[in-house]
Amino acid sequence: MTIKENSLLQGQRLRARGAIDNQTGRFEPHTRTAYDDGWEIEETDRLVKTEVRTEVPRSALSYNRSPDLPFDRSVNPYRGCEHGCVYCFARPSHAFLNLSPGLDFETRLIARPGIGAVLDGELRAKSYRVATVALGTNTDPYQPCEAEYGVMREILEVLSAHQHPTAITTKGTLIERDLDILAPMAAAGLLRVGISVTTLDRDLSRKMEPRAATPARRLETIRRLTAAGIPVRAMLAPVVPGLTDQEIEPLLEAVAEAGAQAASFIALRLPLEVSPLFQEWLAAHYPDRAAKVMGRVREMHGGRDYDAEFGKRMRGQGVWADLMARRFGVAVARLGLKTQMPPLRCDLFCPPLAKGRQLALF
Repeated sequence: MTIKENSLLQGQRLRARGAIDNQTGRFEPHTRTAYDDGWEIEETDRLVKTEVRTEVPRSALSYNRSPDLPFDRSVNPYRGCEHGCVYCFARPSHAFLNLSPGLDFETRLIARPGIGAVLDGELRAKSYRVATVALGTNTDPYQPCEAEYGVMREILEVLSAHQHPTAITTKGTLIERDLDILAPMAAAGLLRVGISVTTLDRDLSRKMEPRAATPARRLETIRRLTAAGIPVRAMLAPVVPGLTDQEIEPLLEAVAEAGAQAASFIALRLPLEVSPLFQEWLAAHYPDRAAKVMGRVREMHGGRDYDAEFGKRMRGQGVWADLMARRFGVAVARLGLKTQMPPLRCDLFCPPLAKGRQLALF
């Protein structure tokens, strides 16, 4: 018996997916691999499709104490992400669900409808202390299934009603649907948006982040948000050494022309299961550059695929990391882009009167 290529079951095929197979998560006691058993039985040709399930959320706010993050709380409307970005640092989170960080991460999604009511209750707690809440820090809140489930809109309605400072990170154009909520929040100093851009190369983007918007379409989103008065930060995330790092200057020029006020960058991160998935993708799509890319990555992380130390994990260290940072710094200065956005207002926070309460009569 021989191992089937890509570990897919016989008859399965992929279209517009980032991961090539379904590598077993790190918590699983057994590894399962597809084998050809020798029986020449014709299998039905079937496409690996996206499956969305729902869960009843018990909590909304997630807190972190990471010293290198600009926020301490976030809300995640979805688990997994159909955009399928092969480099996504959030892929390992699917292992906690006994699912693969590979294809499962982008095809077996979990939506959390009803999270708005849970969030509303948490924001009303007497012990709650207001600070900017981040959306899109793990998986994209504006991935394709948001069009059907509307969980992100549900969250925004609550945050807007509470006049709560909010920071959104996305590469999804569906954010334009919510301009009626976002624009007033921005006008009150309660909102900023980060749009993730990785490359101007449409073909590379299609391979690396297959179900995300095209580079040109993301630039158009920046224009539309800016026109609505929403402060936008362009996020060059990730910058892949040896593959996209030559685009730092052209990308910054493009986002500046589109109206972005600020810019930031994060170097490629390959934690846990992401590293083998990314290397497999590299070997399949860019075999001529695979050794160069991974060599640069390891030079930036002390000889390893990834260094998780705070302060180093997002920028790396060494000659290539320093060069990347210097090039970025020179370009943003030349283009007049900021590297920090103004703080959002916390003084406006005021939970609205709960339904059924009579105090509004007095």
